[in-house]
Formats: sequence, structure tokens, C-alpha cells
Amino acid sequence: MRHKTSAIWLVVLSLALCPLQATAGTISYLLRTPTAAQAQAVCQRYGLQLVGNLGHPDVFLVQASDALPADVLKGWVKDDKDVEHLEIDKRAGLVEKSSRLTLPYIPTLPATSFVADGNLTKLYGTKAWAGYVQQPAMYSTNAATITQQNFIGTGVIVAIIDTGVDATNPLLAPSLVPGYDFTRNVAGNTSDLADIDSATAAALQQRTVAVLDHYNVTQLNQFSAAFLEQRTVAVLDGNRVPALLGHGTMVAGLVHLVAPGAQIMPLKAFSADGSATLSNIVRAIYYATDNGAKVINMSFEIPQISDELVRAVNYATRKGAICVASTGNDGEHTVVYPAGLSSVIGVASVSQDNQASSFTNYGEDLVTVAAPGEALVTTYFGNAYAAVWGTSFSAALVSGAVADLANASDNNTRHQLLFNDLQRALSNGNSACSLDGSLGAGCVDLFQASHYIHDIRIPRRRRY
Repeated sequence: MRHKTSAIWLVVLSLALCPLQATAGTISYLLRTPTAAQAQAVCQRYGLQLVGNLGHPDVFLVQASDALPADVLKGWVKDDKDVEHLEIDKRAGLVEKSSRLTLPYIPTLPATSFVADGNLTKLYGTKAWAGYVQQPAMYSTNAATITQQNFIGTGVIVAIIDTGVDATNPLLAPSLVPGYDFTRNVAGNTSDLADIDSATAAALQQRTVAVLDHYNVTQLNQFSAAFLEQRTVAVLDGNRVPALLGHGTMVAGLVHLVAPGAQIMPLKAFSADGSATLSNIVRAIYYATDNGAKVINMSFEIPQISDELVRAVNYATRKGAICVASTGNDGEHTVVYPAGLSSVIGVASVSQDNQASSFTNYGEDLVTVAAPGEALVTTYFGNAYAAVWGTSFSAALVSGAVADLANASDNNTRHQLLFNDLQRALSNGNSACSLDGSLGAGCVDLFQASHYIHDIRIPRRRRY
């Protein structure tokens, strides 16, 4: 008996030491089996390599030689009692990395006068660009109204599964809590600056006030442009910068704007080129849930449904976390995941005047609500700002809104708000932009949503 116990501990120890990364000449799979010992047995039976656990006791990452066809392996394990499920570790992408938009969508900046308004104004005890604090999205969604009423998401943890968040940004730094870099298996505050060379990273992290006075507009990709110092622009021009560098920092800036009292947990599952594996996303969802996240922002898409993604999202929902995801930027009536899951708030993009964005994906089975996703101003590295377009950023606004609503409680609503509560609250919006239902309940109105939350009454228990 003592010998068997030692064997199990050896299996667990080996899982903890193995980096969860694919190796050349292999295909990675997500294996569901009850125990680590059974996972090891399955691997020995079919010549697989056990890489590690994915954050839930019965889900593991395993690898097989790419010489073994996936359909053959699935046929082998079909009737194996130790194998509850096996699926390929798919690739996922941030929604701003769209192969269907061949021309830059961003118009010549400034698109409107507010975008490049570098005057300083107060923001919850700090100073920030007026173009960021006073942007139209704060008023079209009535986010400005509820933050003035002190509904600011205080104490709510918002997990952002993305490329990481810049911990040196002076607006974001006070709100960050330790996260995890799943691309490197490193705990703590994460940043995608680790994905680029040190000289470029140092230039981008400059925290100088000069950027607020003299800046150049540099297009980063087809969906975002940064306001940077001239010397920083020069450094970027001389280096190949990944297309989605800073994406997580931009998402975090909009969450913080709408819910300044919320804590942000950066979970780096994506590299700065916008790519990720399903296994790292699943790990991140479990990590967020088990470490107290109330809101999980997922600004990415997977074209095919995944059983393990569904299972991880359902686990988060059962534990009381609210999952928010972007619907994608292909301009199609389609379904992508996780936004298309019934337990996820899928967010489409509208313009500043609540018209459907030309790039947004739409459809009754995909979209829960819509939010502004054009010419939004948000945080970038160091002390800089960026102008962004895309459903990623619409989702960020809604994640901030959900944090506010989860925090907007009084004596009548001091209970845990569940997914259906928040979904019904957000449905009290501007339906004029979604008369055919293709943008779900329409444009988010936080004033109406917060009133719905406050009108919830808890049935009183009878006394006997």
C-alpha cells in the first residue's frame, strides 16, 4: 500500500515539473480522465507523453507524435474506460487578428476631436487624458452616470485572459492583482513586453509626462493606433513589433475606465502575435475561477466549439463568475466561441451613434448585447494612450459594466448575482440598434441595468 501511494506522488510531481508547451513533431491533445494515475496509464497504453494538468483535477495535456493521425488515436481510445474525452489542442486568436480585413480600417487620426484630446483631467484621484476619461462611450452607455453614483466595481476581480497587462502603466498599476503567464508558466503580474526585445520594451515603458504634450500617432495594426513620443516611434520603426502587442493593456484600460474600483487580474494566455492554445485558455479560465474572479473577459474567438472550453466556462458559471466575450470582427452572421455559448455574454460592436459597426459579427445565437467599439481611447504601455476599434474593446466595456453591476448592491440586493441576473439586467438597454435581434438586446445602458439590479427583491423567509 505504501508503494502505491509513492507511485501516485511521483506522477503528480512529474506533472508539476513539466512545462505545458508543445514540442516539435508532436500533436497536443486535451485528455479528460479521472486521475493523474489514469492519465499516466493512458499515455503508457498508447505511447503518449503526459505534459501536465490543466487546472482541473481530471483534465490533462498530452502529446503524440505527429506521425500518428489524430483520427487513428481517437479510434483507439474510443472504448477505453479511462478516457472520458479527447480533443486536439486547437489554436485560438484574438479577434483583432482578422485575415478577412485586408485594408486598414482605422481612418486618419484624429478621427474626431476627442480622440487626441491630450489635456489632463481628474480620474478617481489621478490625472489622465481628457480623451480617455470623457470619451463618448462613457455617455452613450450611461457609464459616466453610474460611476458618478459610486457604482465603480469596488472589490470585484476582473480576470483578463489576453496578452498580459503592463504593470508600469500609472493608471492601471494600483488596480492590478497578481496574475499568471501561461505561455511561460510564471506567476505574478504579466506583460507581453517579455515577447519583444529589451530595447523596444524599455522605450515603450517610458513613464514621462512629455508624451502628453508632444506625440506622434503610430498605427500598430489594422485596429489600433498609439500616441507615442517621437523617440519611441523611432525605436518601433526600426523593429518588427508583433501585431497584437499591448492588446491586453488596451482591454484593461477600458475595464478600468468603466469600473475603476475593480481589481484586474492579468492572465497571459496569448503571445503578442495574438496566438494561443486552447489548453492555455482552459487553464486560464480555471485559474481565474479558483482565484476569486467575479468577471472573466475573453476578447478572443475559436471558430469551432470545444467540449473542454464549454466545460471550463460552465465550471466558472457554477462558481458564480460571469464570462464576457467578444463576437469577432469578420462582419458576418455567424457563431464563434466562447461568445456563442449560452452561459457567456457575447458582445458586438456599435459606433458612437449606436449603429452596428461594419466589422462586427452578429446574429441571434451569438450576441447578447452591443457596446461602442469604434475610436475608443484606452491605455497603452507606460504613460501612453491608444485609439482602438473592435469587438475586443466593446467586450471590455461590458466587463467593466458587469463589475459595476455586481458591486451595485443595497440592503435589498445583498446576495450573489448570478449569470441570469446580469443577463436580464443588461437586456434593459437601447433595443433600437437591434430591431431584428441580430445585436441581441441592443446597446448597453448601465443606468437602466443598475435600476434593474436595485429592483431585485429577495423573498423573505417565513417564520414558524
